[in-house]
Amino acid sequence: MLLLRVILFLGLVVHKLVWEILKKRDGAPPPANQAPTSLLKWLVKQGKVLFLIFILLQTLFLNLFPILDAPFYLPVIGFVLFFAGLATAIIGRLQLGNNWANLEDYASLQKSKLVNTGIYRFIRHPIYAGDILMLVGLELALNSWLVLLMIVPMLVVIRQTTAEEELLAQSFPNYVDYRMRTKRFIPFVL
Repeated sequence: MLLLRVILFLGLVVHKLVWEILKKRDGAPPPANQAPTSLLKWLVKQGKVLFLIFILLQTLFLNLFPILDAPFYLPVIGFVLFFAGLATAIIGRLQLGNNWANLEDYASLQKSKLVNTGIYRFIRHPIYAGDILMLVGLELALNSWLVLLMIVPMLVVIRQTTAEEELLAQSFPNYVDYRMRTKRFIPFVL
């Protein structure tokens, strides 16, 4: 079980490193006259940091709310889901390249183009889909009933993608057609 935990931990570290490296490489500098961060936005960012710290600690050290006394298949299923989610999220981020924008801040998309090839040919939000799949897989691999709490990030992602799709539809005239021929999270399904 220790080896599984270490491998899962390394997967989380790779995910974070990819994001930070690509953010520095592809991200535009913030505008000079950027408004100060609101208290709500600051609290959300701090909440994300605390969530990440908790996930890292749980992955390495904590055995919380076990589902089964002697799990065999659950960690295997979770491991597969975790790495499928990790691969989906990283592929999605790599294929966005310098078209990535922190839409959470409703950044300007003036210099971006709509990416609708590669994984984006099938789903509009592979990063979100991959991250959720990764979290569900992690909790299953750790044999934890905390997997049920993953409904909270799922609801946040649904809310976020709805807001982002409105912004994308305003920024890209062909986004409505793109939305009609793709699924949001799961190819051909959802």
